[in-house]
Amino acid sequence: MKYPLQQAAPQMHLDLGIEVQKDINGIEMGVLDNGIPYLTQRGLAGVTGVARSVIQTITKEWEDHHQDAVIGKDRISYFRQYLLDKGFNEPTMHIETVQNGTIHYAYPDVVCMAFLEYYAFESKSESTEALTNYRKFAAYGLRKFIYEALDYTPSDKWKYHHDRVSLLKDSAPLGFFIIFQEITGLIVDLITADLTVNHKTIADISVGQHWARYWNEYNLETQYGKRIPFEHNYPGYYPQSISNPQPANAYPDAALPAFRQWFKQVYLLTKFPKYILTKANVLPGGKDEALKISGMYGSKALPVLKK
Repeated sequence: MKYPLQQAAPQMHLDLGIEVQKDINGIEMGVLDNGIPYLTQRGLAGVTGVARSVIQTITKEWEDHHQDAVIGKDRISYFRQYLLDKGFNEPTMHIETVQNGTIHYAYPDVVCMAFLEYYAFESKSESTEALTNYRKFAAYGLRKFIYEALDYTPSDKWKYHHDRVSLLKDSAPLGFFIIFQEITGLIVDLITADLTVNHKTIADISVGQHWARYWNEYNLETQYGKRIPFEHNYPGYYPQSISNPQPANAYPDAALPAFRQWFKQVYLLTKFPKYILTKANVLPGGKDEALKISGMYGSKALPVLKK
């Protein structure tokens, strides 16, 4: 499994929050809001038994050499080989996120295990702490350990979508359709691919904006009739719900075939790839997974629309 980190230097703060972070027996650990468990830099130094400055040095070495070929027996080659074998090949070892104005460096569990194994078995100055913790985490699983230590239960990944479906199921005026209901298949695909679908990933906004431009550009009102406003509401736990009800457009059912054709031919092929790449940071596979998802609709496409 790959982990979503920054895609290019300089480092960017991700639109990814901290679900929970605590100090457990002197070790700082937490879970990001996409479910990735992590240790802080201080926490990682604690479990490996090395100075925090050493963690910082290796982190910098990784950023300088993560694209190098895996050769030799030096320290960074070890980390390159270990993490490549685990499907990790990101430009940085940590996820940089901001909470309450403070920068946090979150080292995901796969990176932490690389450090533990190195200092338990490979380093010339083998660490007793690293060996003890490696044995504990290897048998139990670092992810499971962090979840249980923090009393964290992964949320139902379908909850946000199902609650919106329930809230909007009767909102389309008679004789009209709404974008959210028409793109349910896409949202299901995204959730199945482990995209964190919540208040930060609202695909129907992207689709609705592009469709509205297309509607106006081709003056489709003259062909299908006027679109009409309807009251759109978000579930109460969405930050957007503070402005409920929100104005949105419902389109004549007569335009439904044209919308579905546009959605398959134009949006999924030319607009969706850019949208999904902006969400790569909350995909388990990062940018590679986003590219895979964006390309999976190509084989389903119809001939391209002509003006």
